[in-house]
Amino acid sequence: MKRIVILGSTGSIGVTALRLIKKNPERYKITGLTAGRNVELLLEQIREFRPKAISVLNKEDAERLKEILSEEIDVYYGQDGFIKVATMEEADIVISSIIGAAGLVPTFCAIKTGKDIALANKETMVMAGPIILKEAKKRNVSILPVDSEHSAIFQSLQGHPKSDVRKIILTASGGPFRKMSLKEMADVTPEQALRHPNWNMGKKITIDSATMMNKGLEVIEARWLFDIPAGKINILIHPQSIVHSMVEYKDGSVIAQLGIPDMTIPISYALSYPNHIENDLPPLELEKIGTLSFEKPDLDRFRCISLAYEAISIGGSMPAVMNGANEVAVDAFLKREIGFLDIPAIIEEVMSVHEPFEIENIDEVLEVDRWARNKAMEFIKEIRDKL
Repeated sequence: MKRIVILGSTGSIGVTALRLIKKNPERYKITGLTAGRNVELLLEQIREFRPKAISVLNKEDAERLKEILSEEIDVYYGQDGFIKVATMEEADIVISSIIGAAGLVPTFCAIKTGKDIALANKETMVMAGPIILKEAKKRNVSILPVDSEHSAIFQSLQGHPKSDVRKIILTASGGPFRKMSLKEMADVTPEQALRHPNWNMGKKITIDSATMMNKGLEVIEARWLFDIPAGKINILIHPQSIVHSMVEYKDGSVIAQLGIPDMTIPISYALSYPNHIENDLPPLELEKIGTLSFEKPDLDRFRCISLAYEAISIGGSMPAVMNGANEVAVDAFLKREIGFLDIPAIIEEVMSVHEPFEIENIDEVLEVDRWARNKAMEFIKEIRDKL
């Protein structure tokens, strides 16, 4: 019986994880849940799974929940509350699925208290990969990837010496604008960008998929998770989203993990590792799919990929700067304050004025993140003033 905390239980990963946990009561038990502002859904989850502790984003929601719930459930709020739930003694593994930089500190604190991590928050590794891995090694903590691409790589590496790896191939759907020209992309709306062809995800990650920054973040995450230089990590567009990623070895062998595009599979593997357990998903029927196609991404149209490679090549504080600028730019696009193509432009502007340095601790990561966000907001204001 694994005792589980979910950071971000009302998001798409959290909801899918809870559905999986509900179907396997003999294997898993929920001990803690955290959420942002979706209090109604959180209440439903609390009543069904009866966690020992919960946390929400703000004090007002916490006070409301205390009035509704029994005294048997501890109710917290804010980052301190998320940390309390992430580090609770009763937990064995923490599913880290808070979107964006907000997931970094609770995840790091969970590692410091010896919790294994099922990692769906890629920003944690993008911003602070070396620090996270150092702490995980010190505490003998396992970091198990939940992203479908990193789960595929993880599975494809099983039983093979890392020294035999020639390269990692991350696959990408290409998002909704795979065949759209730059001129057409300049006029896309948030509604268009949120219509992903294959996956049902939260708003931020769906926009990242449309700009393909999501794939850039995954390159950086893979660099740290698998200790592979970024130069050995390639990206291929695979519109069918059936091959979730591949590993090529020195002898030319390529090992891939295939499956239907459903996050239940990588979540299940992270929780049940090293076993694969039954689920009720439909099987992958390749004969019905017929064709699996692959192509290189167009780096002129999807500049975010190049920016991510540049950030990890420079190293130090630059990936955190890139990530912070991206989060602010995506939020501004969703609010219709900037255009779609302004997202990579703002990220590039912020990176160009940053003087990178080696990061030694989480506090420095957070300071760099604040700087990048403030700088991005300055550039966004300039764009708005010109309108």
